[in-house]
Amino acid sequence: MKRFVVLDTNCLVQMLSSHSVYYAAWQAYRRGEYVLCVSNEILNEYQEVIERVSSASVALNVVNAILRSPYTMFFTPQYHFRLIESDPDDNKFVDCAIIANADYIVSEDRHFDVLKTIPFLSVKVI
Repeated sequence: MKRFVVLDTNCLVQMLSSHSVYYAAWQAYRRGEYVLCVSNEILNEYQEVIERVSSASVALNVVNAILRSPYTMFFTPQYHFRLIESDPDDNKFVDCAIIANADYIVSEDRHFDVLKTIPFLSVKVI
């Protein structure tokens, strides 16, 4: 059974370089070892940030790879839980994870630590 994963933007960016220690995680996604769960909001942020740290063409290639992958699932959150008050922009990842019934949110952002205190939430932050 494949794991459903939501990637915080900074984690995705770190995974893209073939010189990164996290590149194996990007390759694992490309091989279908897990399913990437995204929303339009998440994809927009991916594109904006990758353009900022790299280039528009790299951002477009990454987003297109995600869009075309059979290991991507798309979700449109109809409800916004607003569980992260310290950085409301991070809520798009939480909302997607909840409606996708994702196994994990992958992030190095400490704002996600608040999720560990919410009893109804079954998504783990790693």
